[in-house]
Amino acid sequence: MQTWQFQDAKAHFSEVVRRATQEGPQEISDQGRPTAVVVSREMYDQLTGNRENLLELMRHSPLFGQDEPVFNRDSTVPREDVF
Repeated sequence: MQTWQFQDAKAHFSEVVRRATQEGPQEISDQGRPTAVVVSREMYDQLTGNRENLLELMRHSPLFGQDEPVFNRDSTVPREDVF
């Protein structure tokens, strides 16, 4: 994990974020003391368990709780193969 001095991290914020995304956590220190860590969103979600599974995603759908859709089927006879 790379350590950045606070002033350097502030001056090169886009690089700190890019490295957090590509290389991993980036530590920020202020007056020689570690004070913060910048991590990618993906890593943050893994660490916090902030991931929705498929069931939760479907429960948040605007269609959740509505009746199942009715599909009208064509009752005509299918055409014959010509081969």
